[in-house]
Amino acid sequence: MAAMLSLQGYNSDSNDSEDDTAATSEDFCAHLKPVDKSNSIVAKISLNSAPEVVSTNLGDSRPLAVDTKEVKYNPKYDDLFAPQVGPEHPFKTQQFSASRNSLAGFVEPAHVNAFTFETQRRTFTSYGYAMDPSVDSVGNEKVVGDVTKAEDAKGLTVFEASKDRPGDKRKRLKNPDASDIEGYLGPWGKFVDEKTTMKPDEEQKKELDEILAKRSKTSKQVEEKPAEEKTTLHIKDAYDYQGRSFLHIPQDVGVNLKSEDPPEKCFLPKKLIHTWSGHTKGVAAIRWFPGSAHLLLSCSMDSKIKIWEVYNDRRCVRTYLGHKQAVRDVSFNNDGKQFLSCGYDRYCKLWDTETGECISRFTSRKVPYCVKFNPDDDKQHLFVAGTSDKKIVCWDTRTGEVVQEYDRHLGAVNTITFVDQNRRFVTTSDDKSLRVWEWDIPVDFKYIADPSMHSMPAVTLSHNGKWLACQSMDNQICIFNVLNRFKFMRKKRFTGHMVAGYACTVDFSPDMSYIISGDADGKLYVWDWKTTKLYTKFKAHDDVCIGVLWHPHETSKVATCGWDGVIKYWD
Repeated sequence: MAAMLSLQGYNSDSNDSEDDTAATSEDFCAHLKPVDKSNSIVAKISLNSAPEVVSTNLGDSRPLAVDTKEVKYNPKYDDLFAPQVGPEHPFKTQQFSASRNSLAGFVEPAHVNAFTFETQRRTFTSYGYAMDPSVDSVGNEKVVGDVTKAEDAKGLTVFEASKDRPGDKRKRLKNPDASDIEGYLGPWGKFVDEKTTMKPDEEQKKELDEILAKRSKTSKQVEEKPAEEKTTLHIKDAYDYQGRSFLHIPQDVGVNLKSEDPPEKCFLPKKLIHTWSGHTKGVAAIRWFPGSAHLLLSCSMDSKIKIWEVYNDRRCVRTYLGHKQAVRDVSFNNDGKQFLSCGYDRYCKLWDTETGECISRFTSRKVPYCVKFNPDDDKQHLFVAGTSDKKIVCWDTRTGEVVQEYDRHLGAVNTITFVDQNRRFVTTSDDKSLRVWEWDIPVDFKYIADPSMHSMPAVTLSHNGKWLACQSMDNQICIFNVLNRFKFMRKKRFTGHMVAGYACTVDFSPDMSYIISGDADGKLYVWDWKTTKLYTKFKAHDDVCIGVLWHPHETSKVATCGWDGVIKYWD
């Protein structure tokens, strides 16, 4: 750069000898003067990288980018709605470069009178044409739809006069004379050509008869005959040397099975002591023999019912065959000499426990989900069944007829539990509610439902008759106080197991220290009743552990059943 500056005062005319010799003091100080860039060599050889741009006079406005989301000063109207300036996008198509205010294109606001719009809509529905509402100028109407019909009708709408059609104006029979009591018609006179009764001709009659015949065939319900009842005795002798049947309570087992007092202290079950295997499919429910619990009744999905010995040889005593499909529930009467069973073949059957004879059958053409005898001794001929058609049906075993129906639930009835010295009973249903009924009064006097409640398909009453344990579908056991008034105990909740989708039963220990439940993974859970603390859990079955029962006279013996088809006895 210094070399270029030194050439600044150099004169290209070297022949002028006078200039070369006449050096003044100014020539020696020339490098200290400011450079004249217009005449300098720097201006001649320097590069300018900025292209020439035609400047646009924006005035006083401050330009805004198109994609600006926030403006931090108060712009004028002219600034906000000024036209876009700047270079165009070189790759935009003609469609995208056109002005538009929506993704699909440019939308212009238009106002159409509500009456005009409704007129054109009805005209289009009736006649198939309408006037385009987007055309504002009169005389330039554009027809939408069938143009030929519009030309024939001269563009008339449904609200304008049209030609009379045959049958539009029908004459009525008139008799406005009110004094004519019998012949007075008033405004109710019929049309002159009106036919009040129409009889189909022969062709129409044939078609109607065929349609009715098909409907009658499809609507006929084929009455399924109940399956033939059979029974099989699996022990050699039904009676011992004293003539006592297997229903007789044994007295040589080391436990007083006739005692009415529960054990003083119960303990946790720890080991498997016996397995009953005889069912070919999953076991649905198990029941102790009333009072003594020396026998165990089980029903299964293989449509069989079996009764087992709990003590001595622990044999399968008898098998009851009488259902065509899976058996859902079984229930003993008070003395255990008879029991009820219900299955998916829509039948409830009453059996003689000792002989295996089917005494009677009951059906309401709906699937019964649970059956229960009335526990009162004077009402042992009555039993209730919760069915799939939202009803609780009460049958009389002497006559075989329905004597009462409780029809208030909104879903299939899952459980029936008698409380309050058998004067009332509690039912749960798929409608996520709990209802309390007085016996023989078909209106529930207590209805418990909450948005946070779930369906409760398994319910058990405690031994002291004070608490009701309900297995809830949200993986917890809910407790209700059934004395005096039904109260939901919010702090008494037992959680930790997984039962959503399964009706795993719950049971209490005889001394009310523990509460047990099955699990969808086949586990047995044991909680402390007072603290709701989970004490132990262990694998009991390979499939769902659907039923659990604590022996009423033993301190730590528990029977469980599962969908793996076996019944296990734990100690």
